Amino acid sequence: MRRSTKTAALLSLLLVAACDGREESAIDNLANGANAAQVENNVRAEAMAVMEPLKPPAPGTPGGLPVDPAPVAEGSIDPDSAQGAAQVVQGYYGLLEEKRFEDAQDLWDQSGAIGSQDDAHFAARFRGFSEIHANVGAPSEPEGAAGSMHVTVPVQVYGRIAANGRPWHVLRQVVLRRVDDVPGSTQEQRRWHIETIGAYQPPVDASGADNGAEAQAISMTDGMAKRP
Repeated sequence: MRRSTKTAALLSLLLVAACDGREESAIDNLANGANAAQVENNVRAEAMAVMEPLKPPAPGTPGGLPVDPAPVAEGSIDPDSAQGAAQVVQGYYGLLEEKRFEDAQDLWDQSGAIGSQDDAHFAARFRGFSEIHANVGAPSEPEGAAGSMHVTVPVQVYGRIAANGRPWHVLRQVVLRRVDDVPGSTQEQRRWHIETIGAYQPPVDASGADNGAEAQAISMTDGMAKRP
């Protein structure tokens, strides 16, 4: 069964490559005893090169991040600040992009359902995507409650679906939490950790109207986003 599944996957890639005749070289390589996995990787790389490019919506357009004059800062910043929280988010999606899932999971609250999940199950949440990237927006002002601080960071996540190579994108928001600098708190507790990731909720202005954007439908990765 496993061999037939791999064969089907390779055939689907050959169909993509067939658009410009490259399937002949792949079939010749197989006939000459080349490693099937290597041929599949080569065909996949070539097929990806002719797929629809990844062009997520621009800020201020439907599906894009809100326009903000102060996006996430670059360089040296206070790690305890809201910009420090945004850099944690930037680092998280950078690790997902590199498929360093174990390191990415370490940025979650380790006492929560996602942070305490075993490595294999966490990594399995992303197996439906061949590429994952993100644009990080400006963080909210920190909000305090019960000896801790929270910051919300909007994120535009985009990439490519593994099954068909199609681009996808979704707006999300990441809520991070850190414990205040109070006696008895540990250095680990005083770091920003991801508490939840969910569908983007547009801010509400003073008049009670939102910014005109609709909350995005929860994507394939949102099954892992919110703590039960």
